[in-house]
Amino acid sequence: MPEDDKDQAFAHSKEGQPLSAWQPLDRHLEQVADLAGQFAGVFGAASWGRLIGLWHDLGKYAPAFQRYIRKSSEAHIEGKTGRVNHSTAGGLLAVDRFDKVGRILAYAIVGHHAGLPDWQSESAPVSSLAYRLDASELLAAAQAGNIPNNIAEQARPNEKGKNGTNLSQALWLRMLFSCLVDADFLDTERFMDPEKGAVRGKYTELVDLVPLFDKYMAEKSAQAADTAVNRIRSEILQACRKKAEESPGLFTLTVPTGGGKTLSSMAFALKHALTYGKRRIIYVIPYTSIIEQTADQFRTIFGDAVLEHHSNLDVDNPAQDNIRSRLACENWDAPVIVTTTVQFYESLFASRTSRCRKLHNMVDSVVVLDEVQVLPSDFLEPILEVTRELHLNYGVTFVLSTATQPAFEPQTSMDGRFAGLPGLNEIIPPSMHLHSRLRRTRLEILQGLATPLPWDELANRLANHPSALCIVNRRDDARTLWERLPEPSFHLSALMCGAHRTDRITEIRESLASGRPTRVVSTQLVEAGVDLDFPVVYRALAGLDSIAQAAGRCNREGLLEAGTVFVFQPESAIPVGYLRQAAEIGRQLLCGKTVDPLAHERFEAFFRQLYWIRADRLDQKGIMRLLGNDRELRVSFRTAAEEFKLVADEAYAPVLVCYRRGEQLIESLRRVGPDRRLLRQTQRYVVNLPRHVHGRLLADGAIEELHPGIFVQAQGNLYDRHLGFCADRSLVREPDELMI
Repeated sequence: MPEDDKDQAFAHSKEGQPLSAWQPLDRHLEQVADLAGQFAGVFGAASWGRLIGLWHDLGKYAPAFQRYIRKSSEAHIEGKTGRVNHSTAGGLLAVDRFDKVGRILAYAIVGHHAGLPDWQSESAPVSSLAYRLDASELLAAAQAGNIPNNIAEQARPNEKGKNGTNLSQALWLRMLFSCLVDADFLDTERFMDPEKGAVRGKYTELVDLVPLFDKYMAEKSAQAADTAVNRIRSEILQACRKKAEESPGLFTLTVPTGGGKTLSSMAFALKHALTYGKRRIIYVIPYTSIIEQTADQFRTIFGDAVLEHHSNLDVDNPAQDNIRSRLACENWDAPVIVTTTVQFYESLFASRTSRCRKLHNMVDSVVVLDEVQVLPSDFLEPILEVTRELHLNYGVTFVLSTATQPAFEPQTSMDGRFAGLPGLNEIIPPSMHLHSRLRRTRLEILQGLATPLPWDELANRLANHPSALCIVNRRDDARTLWERLPEPSFHLSALMCGAHRTDRITEIRESLASGRPTRVVSTQLVEAGVDLDFPVVYRALAGLDSIAQAAGRCNREGLLEAGTVFVFQPESAIPVGYLRQAAEIGRQLLCGKTVDPLAHERFEAFFRQLYWIRADRLDQKGIMRLLGNDRELRVSFRTAAEEFKLVADEAYAPVLVCYRRGEQLIESLRRVGPDRRLLRQTQRYVVNLPRHVHGRLLADGAIEELHPGIFVQAQGNLYDRHLGFCADRSLVREPDELMI
């Protein structure tokens, strides 16, 4: 192509390269259309996906854009100085050709840089779709650039949308958006970084993971002692494999702690996926703080087929958007994904491109929701509705895995709106009597839970046990109690980065195995997915589900006749809201007359009471109203995304810390920027801090914003080898909010 050819329209430039090395616009549109159509075809919307891809960058035909692209290597990123709006023209053409139906295309096309818009918005009216579709001059500008007929002249897609739940319409539109942005990112990556693009998707097939899993399980079984607990675990594994042959659906896996749910649920997922042609397995874990253990275990079995993804270092702000950040985000194309509840469900209600990119890869998958009892009640109605929608219309099989199964059946409805999850299918048959066979502890209530147990007295009690675990509700409680214990004692909280917690848990296991005195103070992060085995466990008053999870760290292997779990009223106040309400219901049930406070029916009573108390808060932010089906296609995507925050944006912010390899990774980030593979590695060295603390540390220079949205530790004494991140060493500490 001659360099002075003024008629060729380009999609992407390469700085310092001749025009012959740039990407022609028609080629980009066709390639994105092919990919988006392929992705959408998996859920029966291939022609919609293809047309969205074909029209998404029509605005780049405008002569003003073509002049601009010759001056800026990032012209295609809207929001930059001197930008030319190129994302609206395709939406305008869709509505011009197909009237109201064209809005289906317009939401995705108009939002493919800044994110899915609201139809109308009081807070940001100029960003709404209705406002953008009034800018008819943008279509005229694109048409002035002579859009080829084979691109402009297209028939209306004829595949039908989805229905069956209150979120069918919104999720279908968001799935189409996902197909577009992933296709756009992939084609851009293939052009901008051919080497990286060439290795995308080079993963092992699911069918090839089965012999790896079988080999691992066979070796594990050969090494396991012949104990009653291990024999029961084997029965649970076989029950999961047998149930996996049943038709896709919504399954529950109710197994007492220590019953081997993680591997058994993976056995179910693998066999079910192969039997019914599912494309991948997504393992969803409630806390970032415990994701590492599960991901490491699966990597030991499956190697590089496992992608661990959570949101600590996602760049998800259009003001911080650039080529490198766009190509660094994940699209979940691996066969096994290990992620968090926050990443999974917030993505399903997101509007930003980086969060939505992965959604189409959830289709035809098996999703294991581990420790499902901790799904936040304030968002329970939209969470369960989108779960039902994924199963009904996108071929997703769910496994709700826990020792304390919440009451999600439809009859839990309190006000006629909460539909719950109909048709739940329990994997473990009642004839196995798991609760009675796996009962390994006795419960003792200290002081009748009527008066607080002082920290000094609790520390003395712990010091009198050779080995004991104490679980408290707050980070500051963990530090306060640990500082009162004699050395050596261990501390665990989410103020320690993932790599640090993994190292500490390994030390704790080794100490227990050697028979050395082992005293541990932890927040509730050890209650889900952390395999520790203590003869004695103390638990600060909490919900009945948390008490049961704590009991699962006591006499886990059943080597004692019975371990002892002490429940106490902490000296500090239980955090307000959900935790306090759950604790009060727990107090009532624990202090009531019953032979077995942790029997299965007690959890049903606990959750029913909890949902009754919070009945008007199961959709606290009105997500169903914002996203509910509407004949006029008036959907509030952006507002819903802003409201649907399982962990509020204003609550916490991440910092990459100087723990072991963290220092090296910080230096690598300084040199190469937010590369996708590098960001994956940094996730294990991140701590989330309360936003007000984060802001003060930044102002003090104790942390540094190395790249937009990526903060690193700058002051050396902030990270303690016992306690993790100690913000009080830089500023006066204010009470932390709570938790892990």
